[in-house]
Amino acid sequence: MAVETWLLFCAAAVVVILIPGPLSLLMIGNSLNYGVLRSYPAFLGGVLASSSLLCASALGLGALLLASERLFELLKVAGGLYLFYLAWQSWQASRSAGQAGQQPGAVSAPRFGALFRRAFVLGASNPKDILFFAAFLPQFIDPQRPLAMQLLVLLLSWAGLDLLCKLGYGLGAHGAARYLRSGRGQVWFNRASAGLFGGAGAAALLAR
Repeated sequence: MAVETWLLFCAAAVVVILIPGPLSLLMIGNSLNYGVLRSYPAFLGGVLASSSLLCASALGLGALLLASERLFELLKVAGGLYLFYLAWQSWQASRSAGQAGQQPGAVSAPRFGALFRRAFVLGASNPKDILFFAAFLPQFIDPQRPLAMQLLVLLLSWAGLDLLCKLGYGLGAHGAARYLRSGRGQVWFNRASAGLFGGAGAAALLAR
C-alpha cells in the first residue's frame, strides 16, 4: 500500500470515528461515571466492535446484508432494542447517582465483562456500519497488490485510531468532570443519555 493512500485512509478514518454517535456517548458516560482508567474495558469493546465490522465487510457480510432485506431488518431491530436497553440502564444510573448524593465517584464501576460487553454489543449492533465499511474499504485497496496485507494494515490502523479517538472522548469530558461527576451532574447527564439512547433506538426502528 502506498504511503499516500495510507495517510488518506487515516485522515478519512479519524473524521468518521469522531462523528458523535451512541458509542461516543457511552464512552463519555462511562468516563464520567466511573473514571477514564476504570472505563478501559469499554474502550476495548468499542474498538473490537468496529474492527470486527471492518473484517466482516471485507469477508463479504456487507454484500449479504444488501442482498437480504430480512436479515438487515432483523439486525436493525436488535440494535434498536439494545439502544432502548441502554436508555433504561442510563436512567437507572441517574437514580443511583441521585441516591448517592453529592459524593463524586459514588457510583461503582461494573465489572470488566459488563463494560466490555455493553460497548461491543452497541458498536456491533448497527448493520449500517457494515454497509458503510463495505463501501469505504474498496476506496483504499490496490487490486494490483496482495489483498491480505493491505487489509491487515487498514485494520490495525483503524483499531489504533479508533482507540485514540475513544480515549479522546473520555479525556475530553475531564474538563466538565467537576460538575458532571457531582451527584446532581451525574443525574442530569444520565437522564440526557437515556433520552438520547432512547431517541436513537426509536430512529433505528423507524428508519427505512
